[in-house]
Formats: sequence, structure tokens, C-alpha cells
Amino acid sequence: MATGAFFREQGQKARGWLIEVMKCVEAIGKPEFQIEDVYGFEKRLGLLYPENKNVKSKIRQQLQFLRDRGYLEFVSRGYYRLRVKD
Repeated sequence: MATGAFFREQGQKARGWLIEVMKCVEAIGKPEFQIEDVYGFEKRLGLLYPENKNVKSKIRQQLQFLRDRGYLEFVSRGYYRLRVKD
């Protein structure tokens, strides 16, 4: 599924989370990363979404969504890889 298509199928708030987690992944600056690297953005995401008291769970959920849509590849427990765009 194209990136634009999976954005369109999400509600506005869900898109916001998705975009912010994608920004965090990009800010890591490596094609392979650990979930702990993304958790490093927990405080920043918590400030953006103060009503969410389960930021780490939301990060995991968004990483799973991005994996399921082909944006990320699950390498092993806690390890991810950005998929190369064809």
C-alpha cells in the first residue's frame, strides 16, 4: 500500500501520531534501529499529546502499523529496519 493511501485511511489524530513517529524514526538517522531509540522521543511525544498517558504503548502501536504497511521491517524483537523504496 502506498504511503499516501495508508494516511488517507486514518483519522486526523491517528495521522498525527503516525507522522510524528515517522519523524522520530527519520531523526534516528539510521536504516536499522531499536525500539529503545524511538522511546528516546517519549518526552517529546508526550508534550505533543499530553492527554496520552501511555506514550510507549502508542509508539509500539505505530511501529506495528508502519511494519504492517511496509514502511518498516521487523528484524527481531525490538529491532526494525526502514524498507527501501522501490
